[in-house]
Amino acid sequence: MRLSPLMITLLIILAVLIVVLIVLYFWGKKLQKRQDESQAQMEATKQTVQIFVIDKKMLPLKQSGLPQIVIDQTPKLMRRSKMPIVKARVQGRIMTLVADQKVFPLIPVGKEVKATVSGIYIMDVKAIRGKLEAPPQKKKWYQRFKKS
Repeated sequence: MRLSPLMITLLIILAVLIVVLIVLYFWGKKLQKRQDESQAQMEATKQTVQIFVIDKKMLPLKQSGLPQIVIDQTPKLMRRSKMPIVKARVQGRIMTLVADQKVFPLIPVGKEVKATVSGIYIMDVKAIRGKLEAPPQKKKWYQRFKKS
């Protein structure tokens, strides 16, 4: 039985796809393990601090005002992406902090909050007076289109 050139090409493409999927699976497991280790380390060093939020923005790392050591330690791919940066007064000093993506919308500007901080990373935010209000979620373009 002779295979046609099309069949040979499809078999080669299938083999390459299988190899790529296997490599991605093991690479993903390695990255997940590394993330779990760093999360455990952050949990061990977290502390609750009272902060007064001055400003919050999504900024590229170079414009954030973070120390050069922090910028040098971040992966090269992350340096161009925008990160949630919070400028706050922490125990009498004005500091630039990096917030978690899930916590960033909850942080109120111009108010005092209790934040769970690990180094310069804000992991969680709780209100001191009243409660934190999440801003309304933006509608996706197809939701706006569907409504009209």
